[in-house]
Amino acid sequence: MITDELEEIFSKNINELGYIGEYGKIATSNRAELCDYQCNDIFKISKEYHENPVEIGEKIVEKIKSLTNYSDYFDNVEFSKPGFINITLSNTFINKHVLNIITKDNLGVEQSKSERIYFLDYGGPNIAKPLHVGHLRAAIIGESLKRIIEFKGYKTVGDVHLGDYGLQIGQVIYGLLDDFKGTASKDIVFDLAYLDELYPRMSKLCKEDEEVLKSAQRITKDLQDGNEDYQILWKKICELSSADIKEIYKFLDVSFTLWNGESDSYPYIPKIIKYLEDKNLIELSEGAKIVQVGEETDAKEMPPFILQKSDGAFLYSTTDLATIYERMEKYNPSHILYVVDARQKLHFEQLFRVCKKSLLVTDTSLEHIGFGTVNGVDGKPFKTRDGGSLKLTDLFLQVREEFINKKESNQEMSFEDVDKIVNAIIKFADLQNSLENNYIFDIKKFSDVIGKTGPYILYTYLRINKILSSENYNINLSNQIYNIHDRNLRLKLLELNSYIDKAFNERKPSFVADYVYELCVTANAFYQNNYIVNLEDNENKSDWLSVLNISNQVIKKMLELLIIEIPTQM
Repeated sequence: MITDELEEIFSKNINELGYIGEYGKIATSNRAELCDYQCNDIFKISKEYHENPVEIGEKIVEKIKSLTNYSDYFDNVEFSKPGFINITLSNTFINKHVLNIITKDNLGVEQSKSERIYFLDYGGPNIAKPLHVGHLRAAIIGESLKRIIEFKGYKTVGDVHLGDYGLQIGQVIYGLLDDFKGTASKDIVFDLAYLDELYPRMSKLCKEDEEVLKSAQRITKDLQDGNEDYQILWKKICELSSADIKEIYKFLDVSFTLWNGESDSYPYIPKIIKYLEDKNLIELSEGAKIVQVGEETDAKEMPPFILQKSDGAFLYSTTDLATIYERMEKYNPSHILYVVDARQKLHFEQLFRVCKKSLLVTDTSLEHIGFGTVNGVDGKPFKTRDGGSLKLTDLFLQVREEFINKKESNQEMSFEDVDKIVNAIIKFADLQNSLENNYIFDIKKFSDVIGKTGPYILYTYLRINKILSSENYNINLSNQIYNIHDRNLRLKLLELNSYIDKAFNERKPSFVADYVYELCVTANAFYQNNYIVNLEDNENKSDWLSVLNISNQVIKKMLELLIIEIPTQM
């Protein structure tokens, strides 16, 4: 990374001046008109060594400028009162690192050689319930994070972790038995449309009728205990529902290593209960089995973790814990990441505490990547006109309709290209936001080709690609940088590593979205101010075409990390 290389130079020379310590931290300048980077450690050194910061800064600058290979790195290094060192990079240094993007593997982004495994739990839809807008974020944030982690060189395992054994299944089976009275379970036939109608009807009925709710709960418990008739219906429900879920995830280009569900954890429940019993961590509370997870440092009382209800039924807290037991046994990952709604924060805090208290997990990092809600233009969670949750398929249709009606030529585009643009609109709108925040999904705004939108990024790529496809050139760079727009674009390319590191370390795809947008803005400014096609200076023209080519390769990779494919036209 650029800053690492600069920090090594500054740290070494600062230490040679007698200032021993971790000094020489380099940061990107927030005032590009003054310099490219800054060293802001002067006051830190001054405080430690009780010397005048001006004298320290001037000594460091003099030492750096005396280096025999100074011009390989710097055009200018100067001290700025009261305590900053401003750094302007040389053309040689900039061009070397811009070329590294294209000549080195992985666009020059540093990859880990570690064998660590990152296990990602994302998606998490419930069987028998249509996917709605709320499921969008888990799927695309999880998929994007998986791709970023892999881009950094780590192995990943992605698990959809379907909700396939909970109360909603008991409610649906109750409805099936009621609607098909007298029909044997093996002879009951239904389709997806029926299933989509049945669940909300049964959910509403259970809220209105306590006896129906109790029956659905009994069915859920009996299903979990292996009731054969219920198992037959459950398998039919799962087959229909999971096929629909897979089609939607295929449209979104979201994939999983494992298509496991809560039901897959059931063989591990007796194991985890015995494990906790052996640790003397299970208590009885009004007939329920619980684990106390409160700590002395808690600002408010932490509720106990419920392992098993008094009627013997298990909860998703139980299956989540059993699933961790299974994952540790089979994969022993270094990290387990849960990409789940931020409103589940308490659940994951309790779950992680049980794991640590019991020593089920010791060296493995457990992380809840909590995200906010998708809201409509009214600032409230996205709903249908009748107040229900908007189905994902309906959102896709709304976005498609908005884009096609933007202009007449959009109506002539291929179905495949429109699908890619619809995906870009939805994904870039979501992933550009810091994931913990709620955001407003404004279809008109995010469908526009102007502004911080998916279509703007795609348009920029295709615009550059059109220039490149009409020219012959060799990818190489002279030692020249021709103007400020040229310099700005090359410097923006040098920031690639730092943005990828931020996205990886903070688990936020928004850094990738920010970077690709800023790169596109800078590339468009470069294009608008430099007339390349009719340029007569061949060296200059070749340099600029090379820079555009490198820019487009970076844009394409960033879009891939954001799960966005490029259409043939816009």
